[in-house]
Amino acid sequence: MAQGSHGLMTTSKYAAGSLLSIADLPVAEVSAVLAETARLETMPQSERAKMLAGRRVALLFYESSTRTRTSFELAAKSLGATTTLVSDKSSSIEKGESLKDTGLTLRALGAECIILRHPASGAPFLLARETGLPVLNAGDGMHEHPSQALLDLRTMLTRLYGSERAAAVNAASLRGVTVVITGDILHSRVARSNAMLLPRLGAKVLLCGPERLLPEDARGLGEGVEIVRDFDGALRRACSEGLAVAMMLRIQKERLAGLELNLGDYIARYQLNAERLAACAPEALVMHPGPMIRGMEITGDVADGANSAIEDQVTHGLAVRSALLVRALGVGGFESVRV
Repeated sequence: MAQGSHGLMTTSKYAAGSLLSIADLPVAEVSAVLAETARLETMPQSERAKMLAGRRVALLFYESSTRTRTSFELAAKSLGATTTLVSDKSSSIEKGESLKDTGLTLRALGAECIILRHPASGAPFLLARETGLPVLNAGDGMHEHPSQALLDLRTMLTRLYGSERAAAVNAASLRGVTVVITGDILHSRVARSNAMLLPRLGAKVLLCGPERLLPEDARGLGEGVEIVRDFDGALRRACSEGLAVAMMLRIQKERLAGLELNLGDYIARYQLNAERLAACAPEALVMHPGPMIRGMEITGDVADGANSAIEDQVTHGLAVRSALLVRALGVGGFESVRV
């Protein structure tokens, strides 16, 4: 597959409206997605329900999901689309059917867009190439989760600056913002997509965690991304440089085979608790993509506290994914900007 500017696969050869990697979404297109998100939110439900009336959307999930799957499904239905959910536990996938053949079957049944979550990095590219349909990457292995990066961006803009600033962006929209992403960076597609997007809008991204979960080669994600091992120091630095965001990540135990990790030491050094937040970054915006393990990477009082935007992220996820579906199916304001 062709390589993009970040050494990843480019989406230029795939169906218009696909979102496979955040790296191939120009800042102008990011701005268009956010503008469409804002437009859809203000549209009367009776009008919004007609936008994708009669269109068919397939959700193809090889991994468990709550927030991503439900928000894409509810978004599609709120726009009037018909949806079908296919999982590896209740379909021919369980019998060994290939991703290609499953995709071709969905296309033959009338699916016009496929939302895919898959444990293999690069799977959405294969599906988009083989079916010719617009594909929305809902998380592929340890590669990317582009819609999560977009909803995280909208959450930050709304909480830090207000809803007007969240309706459009440019290369300076997050100037003065430092985002500390802490935890299992090695396995996190959320961290990768955020680290690839946020610096293009002016933010600094500090990746924080022990070396087993944050190898030195993570520096290769691009300019504006640094590795910092000291969590307290990273939080203090973020506050001293302007607006601070603390994004916590789950320890992905299902992907830790062969890695020795002292969980007690991890909690002592990297958990975001009330004492650490008050001492190092009392004004920081707290985020988490979920699922969240209370008492591990974050304590319940912080997750539920005034600084937390965790529920906001879920709400913005529904809104942003509505706009991505409109973009994927080439309706509304995206009819004229399809690549």
